[in-house]
Amino acid sequence: MLSFISRCSEVARNPFSLIGSVRTATKRAGGTVRNHGGSPGKRLGLKKFSDQYVIPGNIIVRQRGTQFHPGQHVAMGRDHTIYATVPGYVRFYKEKWMRTERRFVGVVLNRGEKLPRDEATLGRSRYCDHVNLTVPTIEQSSSS
Repeated sequence: MLSFISRCSEVARNPFSLIGSVRTATKRAGGTVRNHGGSPGKRLGLKKFSDQYVIPGNIIVRQRGTQFHPGQHVAMGRDHTIYATVPGYVRFYKEKWMRTERRFVGVVLNRGEKLPRDEATLGRSRYCDHVNLTVPTIEQSSSS
């Protein structure tokens, strides 16, 4: 009778004494993650901004797809990276394309020039590395 009473009093103090020891969690339960953060960021976006000076080969825009299209004096790599082909200043502009507008990136040779260039009045923008086209040569001045 005494052992039954002592056992009942122990059950009243600790309800787990009948089933034995209970193991408790040593770490909190964590939730699940969707993407697991397994890949680093690709560092996409603008690398040079409007009116910044660039030299040939400088990357202007890194992108997936064509958010920006190549304009004057720039080229597009096979991963859609837009880079400068001549030294100059970066210009961003929009042009009407079918029913929407496209964003273009170009390089102008002189600071303050605007894109798109009005070729009818200003002529084509040419970059020649070794020839200065603005200085008249001796043959042109003697013939006139």
